[in-house]
Amino acid sequence: MKFENKKQKIKPFNHFLARLGRYSLFALGLIVFSVLIGTMGYHHLCKNSWVDSFYMACMILTGMGPTTEMTTNTAKIFSSFYALYSGVAFLSITAVFFTPIIHRLLHILHLEQDNMNK
Repeated sequence: MKFENKKQKIKPFNHFLARLGRYSLFALGLIVFSVLIGTMGYHHLCKNSWVDSFYMACMILTGMGPTTEMTTNTAKIFSSFYALYSGVAFLSITAVFFTPIIHRLLHILHLEQDNMNK
């Protein structure tokens, strides 16, 4: 999605809310996708129940850490790669969510600075 550049006027607040909604939905989709990958992996490869798999995936994705011990090599390898993926995914999802907010804030500050220099 294209943002307005520093020479353009800031978009109205309702346009900002719509943009924030689109980015939030995309971030939510990434969260659902990531939790699904973890839940399926922990259930099929680690032989956890569905609820335990979901719980484990959510805890790893948010950085809280594992809740059960992995006993097989397959489970340990999956858990390791999912933890690496989760670290990158969590940071990326956070960046996607905050992008429109930070852009608007910086755009407002830049416009105020330009008005002071005139």
